[in-house]
Amino acid sequence: MASEIEKIQKEYLDTFNSQHFIPDDLDYLILDRHIKFLEKLNIIENSAISIFDLYKNKHIYLSPRFETIFGFSIDKAHEEGNEYFDKKVHPSDALDAMKIASYFLKVAFALPMEERKNYKLINDYRIKNGEDKYIRVIEQFQVLELDKHGNIWLALCVMDLSPNQDISLPLQNKVINFKTGELFHFPGTTKEINLSKREKEILGLISEGLISKEIADNLFISVHTVNTHRQKILEKLNVANSIEAIKLAKEYGLIS
Repeated sequence: MASEIEKIQKEYLDTFNSQHFIPDDLDYLILDRHIKFLEKLNIIENSAISIFDLYKNKHIYLSPRFETIFGFSIDKAHEEGNEYFDKKVHPSDALDAMKIASYFLKVAFALPMEERKNYKLINDYRIKNGEDKYIRVIEQFQVLELDKHGNIWLALCVMDLSPNQDISLPLQNKVINFKTGELFHFPGTTKEINLSKREKEILGLISEGLISKEIADNLFISVHTVNTHRQKILEKLNVANSIEAIKLAKEYGLIS
């Protein structure tokens, strides 16, 4: 696992550092105008909002909602930098989050300059709040400003409590083109789930409340075969019980 994390970290940093900024061409008066607007928005908006500077590789604005909603320390976040937020992410979501960030940067950097502001990355994942309890959040990223040369300079991040607070579920993600409404899912960034047709059928019957004997009778197979399928389903989904399996399968659209 450690070597895989190191590999993804290197891949991410190589991609991140592939942009070349000219400091004198960065007009931070633009940032000041964005911050003034966001501070006004904070009066009526219940989201936590930040601006990330890709040139400085750090959050240069964090709204007070990070403290009032999530219990984060803005002072510590500025002091510790990206590590402050990274160490709060659930260990099981951290690697996927890094893969997604790396992939999203590659896609964004490859887009024509005029399309770079059209996409929004949305992650739903687990993070520790100020009470050291895991909660689910929805975090949305989009390009806020390009520099004079088309580099992605400032990114806007909006974080909200997720309406789904099921802590057993892994990270979920998607990208939306908010000009066309198209939805995209990154390949290979979230858990790969390959249930057979029979396994989906059995899990669907389990979700309807049927026990193994009833499933066996419905499908004209033995109870032993049903139980073998049930065990394989748990292994493939990497969950502890049928309740977690049903929740995860529904989340991935494997059963209705």
